[in-house]
Amino acid sequence: MWTNENRGRYDRSGLRYPSDLTDEEWGIISPLIPPAKRGGNKRTVVMREVVNGLMYILGTGCQWAALPKDLPPRSTVNDY
Repeated sequence: MWTNENRGRYDRSGLRYPSDLTDEEWGIISPLIPPAKRGGNKRTVVMREVVNGLMYILGTGCQWAALPKDLPPRSTVNDY
């Protein structure tokens, strides 16, 4: 049931896209993402943006080619 107390918790109006992660959601997900592999190049992609890209695809059902340009490239998001 929507109340004034819990309505603010689910407010997504301050996000770039409704599918973007809030800080609270990212705090839950970030420990589950494995670190970059040892011995390779340093990770240059922001993992939060990769997850935002995945959530955008899952939330909107859009085609990979229609992924907005302000998210990581579709090949990067698709690889993860």
